[in-house]
Amino acid sequence: MKSNRRNFIKKSSLLIGTGLIGNPFSVYPSSLKNYTVGEIMDIFIVQVPNAPFSQTVDTLKTGSKEQQVTGVVTTMFATVKVIRKAIELKANLIIAHEPTFYNHLDETEWLENDPVYQFKRKLLDEHGIAVWRNHDYVHSLKIDGVQAGVVKELGWESYYKQNAVLNLPENTLGDLITHIKTKMGIQALRYVGDLSQKASKILLMPGAAGGRRQMEMIMKEKPDVLICGESPEWETPEYVRNANEMGEKLGLIVIGHSASEEGGSEFMAAWVKENIPEMPVYHIPSGNSLYVK
Repeated sequence: MKSNRRNFIKKSSLLIGTGLIGNPFSVYPSSLKNYTVGEIMDIFIVQVPNAPFSQTVDTLKTGSKEQQVTGVVTTMFATVKVIRKAIELKANLIIAHEPTFYNHLDETEWLENDPVYQFKRKLLDEHGIAVWRNHDYVHSLKIDGVQAGVVKELGWESYYKQNAVLNLPENTLGDLITHIKTKMGIQALRYVGDLSQKASKILLMPGAAGGRRQMEMIMKEKPDVLICGESPEWETPEYVRNANEMGEKLGLIVIGHSASEEGGSEFMAAWVKENIPEMPVYHIPSGNSLYVK
């Protein structure tokens, strides 16, 4: 059955590319309602151009690909609070966007004797929770799933052309900050620039693309404002400050990594609902680990 399903997925993805059918999974036989972790991963990955990737951080962090899925939780970080909520909901697959064990590759050898790691790992293992990180693949969809989710969260769908640049109605940097805080439920964020400056052409780069990449995009697109998740203070923030000091009107808004990509986890929950409609799915925001006062 597993082999037949995977063949079906592969053939259907080719038909999607030709435009002959819309969503093949909505017509998949309703009798097949038991999915394994590996099958859900396969259904997503087959929709990603040039996938599977030979090198990726999108691996299974805990659990087994063979285990039957009872429910899915999507989130940015598989925090202890999120794990406990998944247990309460009887959902045994967490699809997280960021690392589970505090480093990009989720390497755990150096953590083996650490009580924080041991507590979290024991909680996951004792309750049979599989954690799959979906980072590289969701960003590599034909339309970046995280970016699309953030655009929807901000209510900017009508200005979205499936790239990083959005041309909004003219407003100010201060207005833009207020809008983001309201839509994303953020208490405070950081910025560079004059709050009264024009803010129409927006460069939206959620997460942490890296200072050089952010600055190269500023050079290429010449936006009024760059909105990003995070950036080392000695990189993009300093570049934008210097640009203002020489007379340019350039704004920078640093939302915070978690808040800037949470919309991508909502996108994943919507994806599960669309592609595996019989599967219980819950989006649980992990929130920011850092508080403001």
